[in-house]
Amino acid sequence: MKKLPFLSPREVLVRAEDLTDERYGCPPFQRPIREHLRLGVLNLDKPVGPTSHEVVSWVKSVMERRKAGHSGTLDPAVSGVLPIALEDATKVLQALLPAGKEYVCLLHLHGDVPEVRLREVLEEFQGEIYQRPPMRAAVRRKLRKRKIYYAEILEREGRNVLLRVGCEAGTYLRKYCFDLGLALGPGAHMKELRRTRTGPFAEDGTLVKLQDIADAYAFWKEEGEEKWLRRTVLPVEVAVGHLPKLVVRDGAVDALCHGAALAAPGVLTVETGISPGDLVAVMTLKGELVCLAKATQTSRQILEADHGIVARPERVVMSPGTYPRKWK
Repeated sequence: MKKLPFLSPREVLVRAEDLTDERYGCPPFQRPIREHLRLGVLNLDKPVGPTSHEVVSWVKSVMERRKAGHSGTLDPAVSGVLPIALEDATKVLQALLPAGKEYVCLLHLHGDVPEVRLREVLEEFQGEIYQRPPMRAAVRRKLRKRKIYYAEILEREGRNVLLRVGCEAGTYLRKYCFDLGLALGPGAHMKELRRTRTGPFAEDGTLVKLQDIADAYAFWKEEGEEKWLRRTVLPVEVAVGHLPKLVVRDGAVDALCHGAALAAPGVLTVETGISPGDLVAVMTLKGELVCLAKATQTSRQILEADHGIVARPERVVMSPGTYPRKWK
């Protein structure tokens, strides 16, 4: 099966080696439960019916959170993967919004179409396509380009075709199905839609239902049992799994937490595929997310630089003081 671009493995380039002080910070999955919730994300299986906003409000109420937010609205009639960030983890939502998506949709053809012709047109509707948002969309109906990474037939029964589509964020699958129908001749429309991936979140063992969240939180709140809540809520680091990463020394962490730019000597490892202007995740040696930053150099330039700024923070996630101050 074809994959979304960001799922391809990245090579880790080593600039230098260093040790981390165990007295400061904490591996993401070992955080105290209250910290875990403050920096937590949910891989929610949104049901058909409620809006994405209603689901987030329900999560906030049930989990007694001050703040929560979702990444990538799903219409009431659409089910599937809806990442929800809690408290300070909402700072990473900007990284998920442009991430690639995958859907399974049920396409209904308005007439008989030979299998060969259907596959030919599906092939034509991959790569870069043009779309104009539908009338009901809450954005300007301006012609735009979007990428279809792959489109494959999972099953077919007469005029009903089950498709798996990997696409760029902002692609309208209802319009995609309508345009497919025009190209095929008899017309077509989308009957059902389910999102199966958004960025690093997919239909896997981390996907949870609303009832799972309510039960896990109740076990912790009423009985002090953390196990189920830790299985339900994921560390914020999961939400940046699709981003290229820079790992920094302990001594550089607190300066970054205060908004300082990242200089080359603070970088220990850099992943391949980074270009100037790319959003990157800056991590500690313990695997903690420090901040989201915009790279100012390529991966190779960062690897070889002796001095200079290699990235500038966009959103700081880690609290200042988590690591000792080493800057003046």
